[in-house]
Amino acid sequence: MIYPKIPLAQSIIEICLSKGITTIIISPGSRNAPLTIGFVNNPAFQCYSIADERSAAFFALGIAQQTKQPVALVCTSGSALLNYYPAFAEAFYSQIPMIVISADRPQSKIDIGDGQTIRQENVFENHSLYNANLHEDVSIENDLKINEAINTAITQKGPVHINAPFEEPLYETVSELSVKVNTVAFANVTQTISMKDVAEYATIWNNSTKKMILVGVNEPNAINEKIIEAFAKEESVVVLTETTSNLHHDTFINNIDTIITPFTTANFEDLRPEILLTFGGMVVSKRIKAFLRKYKPKHHWHIDSWRAYDTFGALTKHFEVDPNVFFDTFLPLTNLIESNYFQQLDAVKALRKLKSDIYLDKIPFSDFKVFEKVMQCLPINSQLQISNSSAIRYAQLIDIDPSIEVYCNRGTSGIDGSTSTAIGAAVANAKQTVFITGDIGFLYDSNALWNNYVPKNFKIILINNGGGGIFRILPGHEESPVFNTFFETAHCLTAEHLAKMYGFEYSIASDEASLSRSLTALYAQNEKPSILEIFTPTLKNDSILLQYFKELV
Repeated sequence: MIYPKIPLAQSIIEICLSKGITTIIISPGSRNAPLTIGFVNNPAFQCYSIADERSAAFFALGIAQQTKQPVALVCTSGSALLNYYPAFAEAFYSQIPMIVISADRPQSKIDIGDGQTIRQENVFENHSLYNANLHEDVSIENDLKINEAINTAITQKGPVHINAPFEEPLYETVSELSVKVNTVAFANVTQTISMKDVAEYATIWNNSTKKMILVGVNEPNAINEKIIEAFAKEESVVVLTETTSNLHHDTFINNIDTIITPFTTANFEDLRPEILLTFGGMVVSKRIKAFLRKYKPKHHWHIDSWRAYDTFGALTKHFEVDPNVFFDTFLPLTNLIESNYFQQLDAVKALRKLKSDIYLDKIPFSDFKVFEKVMQCLPINSQLQISNSSAIRYAQLIDIDPSIEVYCNRGTSGIDGSTSTAIGAAVANAKQTVFITGDIGFLYDSNALWNNYVPKNFKIILINNGGGGIFRILPGHEESPVFNTFFETAHCLTAEHLAKMYGFEYSIASDEASLSRSLTALYAQNEKPSILEIFTPTLKNDSILLQYFKELV
């Protein structure tokens, strides 16, 4: 076996191995050579080389998103480390385990004018669950810090930072280890909640006729079926889900904006819940957030093992436990309540469905029409990754087959690494992965395609409307050079040459007939990854979408 000669690098590698951290994403560099040598030469580790650190971090995020296990990132010193920050913040808010291991110069070399040096210690402090600032020499103190960092990423589901100073020479190797590491096991905490803990809340529940359950970003198959059925049969309960909730039942409302956008003040007063119960991550719909902030519930309970955000300014209780554990204890204490709360909203849902189908049948080729067709044609039992901005918002308006898993970087809701995340997820997931994105997000993260590990059956559906179309439906839009340049970012770029450069199959569609043909061909071809670029009319998309909400009543 080949090991780096530097003992500190040996310690980091051996502790990672002892804790099962075996997926390593490495960006090329010199200062991190001791770590690279050690990880790559040990067959126990699965190592990937991704040159662009920002893309590398989102690629790691995609793998961790799927495996639920920490992925380690390794980079050289200097600005390389800062490029991890967008994905690091996403991991923090999405509660995805990630371990950043940055090589550094010794402290004596910082702030004296040496190249590729910045103040790396605690650089992620605002979003890091633990910062292990190591010393150059091997020590029990260093080992304990490395252990604590990795244990924290595993148990608390989030990002941590290990900063390791190395002095030259960096490339020397040895055939035997010179260190004996100290490994500290992490505590397996069994989550429990007693009937006594929830009894008073069950009483409140049983005396309420309007209960709303709102589910944010949620893992597929995360909620037990008996719990879902219990929600569905309660007349006083309305369950609102989103595409990213991965929670399905015929009685649930899965298109929130379609339901509530046309509501009057009286409608909103009728919808105001007495109890709002939430679980899962971030919520996409701005309209449901605006509604609940204005028409606040008397009680807002959030269920999450780690965090509770007061999204609506009404949070009254945080149950720090897994939702299944909570409901298994809570539901036996509840009674079925007579109420027309569900019935009223279910009638609205039926009306909206009828009006929506009529409208979609008559609209011309546009972003909305494309999303309808693309979502309908997704393969059964596939995985859908969606970019942020317009893409994830259109997806909320279209029904999706319950067998399809849906993911989106909703922690920070940025466009910056959606493609890289999708590719990482495709690498870690055996299912057919389809990525739907807009042109600005795709172009912004085009280095994601600079990746030697893209599965042959990976599909990108790129909807190109010539700019940031979401800005056309936000307040303040006006047709002007300032808007087109600085907000919409109008452009005439396509993915054709990027596809050719990176070895992707490439096809286009610009009307319904070509879209239908192209979608059929897209899923029939699995010899190499594919990009289907769909061109839609920039100046029509916004009016078609806005008119949709007017025709739902």
